[in-house]
Amino acid sequence: MAAIGSGTLMAVAPGKGIIVHRYADGRVLGYVALNKPEEWMRSIDFGDPSAGLRQLADEFADWSQLLTAFVTQSVAEPWLRPIYALPVGLTWDRVPGATLVGDAAHLMSPFAGEGANLAMYDGADLAGMLVEQPDTELALTAYEAQLFPRSSDAAGRSAKNLKNFFGREAPQSVVTLFDHS
Repeated sequence: MAAIGSGTLMAVAPGKGIIVHRYADGRVLGYVALNKPEEWMRSIDFGDPSAGLRQLADEFADWSQLLTAFVTQSVAEPWLRPIYALPVGLTWDRVPGATLVGDAAHLMSPFAGEGANLAMYDGADLAGMLVEQPDTELALTAYEAQLFPRSSDAAGRSAKNLKNFFGREAPQSVVTLFDHS
């Protein structure tokens, strides 16, 4: 278990975790992370939210009740959020008149904290290229030449961090990650 900053608590183990964040207004919101098939997650009936949350908490039966209480006593509506990612280093052949920005260009897990930053950077970079270069195809080619390495680096860190948080070496890999930050 690790306290990150002053308001985030993370408890992780191989394939699962409970992540809780305290907001400035006093609210405490959290996430349950499970490395399970999407079909398993969708099989949980949240028609009775308490029963669904208990089923999720059962995956943490050997954990402290102080942690599982964040799950079982939640008043927030459960929301399934599968994590999808494009392959690290993904590129594509130029398609005249089109390009991609944001998640369409580099969908990754949130474990590098770079998704929104990259999307804004992509938009600004693309706009700058289009302003500087009157030939749209040359501008798009120049944009993609910068996009690919930038997004590959962030996607690589995201994939590595996802493995650190929920891989076989967790939680020690998370401690090591933050010790080297």
